[in-house]
Amino acid sequence: MGFGQDLRNSHEGLIKLQDWELKLLETVKRFMTLRVKSDKEYAALLLNISQQVDKQDNSSQIQYISTVSKSWAQMVQQTEQLSKIMKSHAEELNSGPLHRLTMMIKDKQQVKRSYQSIHQQIEFELNKVTKADIEKLKGTYRQLTKDAHSAKEKYKEAITKGKEPEKARERYDKATMKLHNLHNQYVLAVRSAQLHHEHYHENTLPLLLDSLQKMQEEMVSALKGILEEYSEITSLLTDEIVKVHKEIHTSVDQIDPVSEYDNFIEVYRSPETNEPNVEFDISLLEETENLQANEILWNNLTADNLQAMLKSTTEELVLTQKSLHSKEDLMVDLQSKIEEYARSCEKKSDKVLLLSQKQSLEELKQMVQLLRCSEAKLSSQKEMLEHKMQENEGKEPPTVVNYEEDARSVNSMDKSKDRISKFDTLRHSIAGIIRSPKSVLGSSSFIDVIPISEKPLGEQEWYHGAIPRTEAQELLKQQGDFLVRESHGKPGEYVLSVFSDAQRRHFIIQFADNQYRFEGTGFPTIPQLIEHHYSTKQVITKKSGVMLLNPVLKDKKWILNHEDVILGELLGKGNFGEVFKGMLRDKTPVAVKTCKEDLPQDLKIKFLSEARILKQYDHPNIVKLIGVCTQRQPIYIVMELVQGGDFLSFLRKKKEDLKTKQLLKFALDAAAGMAYLELKNCIHRDLAARNCLVGENNLLKISDFGMSRQEDDGIYSSSGLKQIPIKWTAPEALNYGRYSSESDVWSYGILLWETFSLGVCPYPGMTNQQAREQVEKEVPR
Repeated sequence: MGFGQDLRNSHEGLIKLQDWELKLLETVKRFMTLRVKSDKEYAALLLNISQQVDKQDNSSQIQYISTVSKSWAQMVQQTEQLSKIMKSHAEELNSGPLHRLTMMIKDKQQVKRSYQSIHQQIEFELNKVTKADIEKLKGTYRQLTKDAHSAKEKYKEAITKGKEPEKARERYDKATMKLHNLHNQYVLAVRSAQLHHEHYHENTLPLLLDSLQKMQEEMVSALKGILEEYSEITSLLTDEIVKVHKEIHTSVDQIDPVSEYDNFIEVYRSPETNEPNVEFDISLLEETENLQANEILWNNLTADNLQAMLKSTTEELVLTQKSLHSKEDLMVDLQSKIEEYARSCEKKSDKVLLLSQKQSLEELKQMVQLLRCSEAKLSSQKEMLEHKMQENEGKEPPTVVNYEEDARSVNSMDKSKDRISKFDTLRHSIAGIIRSPKSVLGSSSFIDVIPISEKPLGEQEWYHGAIPRTEAQELLKQQGDFLVRESHGKPGEYVLSVFSDAQRRHFIIQFADNQYRFEGTGFPTIPQLIEHHYSTKQVITKKSGVMLLNPVLKDKKWILNHEDVILGELLGKGNFGEVFKGMLRDKTPVAVKTCKEDLPQDLKIKFLSEARILKQYDHPNIVKLIGVCTQRQPIYIVMELVQGGDFLSFLRKKKEDLKTKQLLKFALDAAAGMAYLELKNCIHRDLAARNCLVGENNLLKISDFGMSRQEDDGIYSSSGLKQIPIKWTAPEALNYGRYSSESDVWSYGILLWETFSLGVCPYPGMTNQQAREQVEKEVPR
């Protein structure tokens, strides 16, 4: 029992299932969020939120028996019993299960989007290969049959009347050649459609559905881990609470990822249907001569073309096999990495950290299956062509039309021989032209391995992710430069940015009826839409007249995918979001700064400005940037992990062990880093012990460039900052908003005071206002 076997025609049911589960996860997330907030008035709030959840669950009943739903309902009921005595460890709950659940919801949304996208793609490809392409060839076949029949009649008439029989014979020959070549193409297309149909129903669709079921079960398993960890964190040791929690734990333990969807499958099971396979249309042969169904024709008109087709098919097969082997190696490597990391998971909810990698693995399996389908079709075509060529190896291709016999009928033997000789010359010239299959087939191959426009949006080099509008505008410099980005103000909405007529223009990509468009033709994916406008040079809108000429490629040196970064424990919170310890796929430990998705646009731009500054720097006393993840929300800035933590905490913790010599070394490190910044015309504006880090061998590094600015003249004027570190800021910056390297020197002096006082706050005993007034009294006018 499984999705691939039993739900092949239950697409709508699967969408409803995923929608319901997302609603359930959002309900669980709201529940946990409210619990974190209810620290002081927990007893009263706990009963209230339990009732809210119960009402929400009753209003959205599902139509099948779910162990997750049953367990969740039991947990809510038991939570009501805790309302009089429960006090939660709110911070631990927030950084653990709630954070994992948020990640899981995003992963589940991505699974749904991926399933819908792949399902739409394979349905479109099935219809194209087995219906649209076949019908198109059949129409052409019928037309060429008429043309050949007409040419034959005209040739006979010319022979009889003696009116330009050579030209009539040439037209007859050309018409026959076109028909025979198209016949061969149709034979191959029918075989290709048969195999595609077979692979779709036996492999492609079942693999997609089984992949979905596997990810669904992985999600259930991850949710089970989250709920188990939630159960442990919120548990206390009194008999009454222990009893309640045992019941909760029992209800969670009843969740079985493997059997979770058994009842759903029973409810939505679709009857197995026998889809008619693609067969050769015998009616096409009714008005033709010497043509057989499913047989390739080899004669003096098709021999050269068949040889060229064999060469093209062989080359295409080699490319497909190379791509297939590459993807299979990637699949094995990713599988081993997932298994390795799974063994190192310390917490039950750490399963969530692997969901994106597992989804990538399932998508890779789908890609491998599509390549195997292509390989099978190409191999079959190659085998048919090779068999026909080997069957006639060493033979002269038979002549289609016996011109000599026709010539005798009008007593023109000698002239006919001349004509045949001339025609053979012409035929060989034409054969030289058609050696390239492009002239017959209109493309370099029957099947593209993986066209660029079919690759996911995130893999397109002109897609820059969630970069700010201002940064996108800086990248557009020449007429026709373009890129695609995700809107900062409206996550999930995509924007085309183009430089046209000395202006930067921004066009929202419209999405309606499962189609992406500007104002004209719609396409299933954004890459296909962009490829259409780029290749055809069709204007984006008639009013704007903008055309796409030059794709602006993203800087791969700094771009990371979210899947490349595995988030770990929470290290702290910053001005823009949370900071996590993380790990790259190659096991490199990193620090990951995340940007809250609900931040205003201007703050998101400031968040990314730190990465833009650090991209240019390489110095041992400056924290190093690893990369940025802007392909989707939330945005990450990935930096080297400095194990010693912030300098201020280090001074306070290690003050008993620190000697003057080591403190001098810290001062020299900070001076070296700031001198490097001055050479780069960078003004830090927030130098302080809290914004420095201590690495290996007590190496001090300058960090936190969120307020930094880089100016050509080394001077920056600010109209005002919401939060100014008054005790660290120079008087001219406080009074006039004038920042420079000199004002950074003032901050460095305060840093020295922090260093040699071993972490004491500057101007002890004074408020910010008192310290400011005292400094201004002592500063010479």
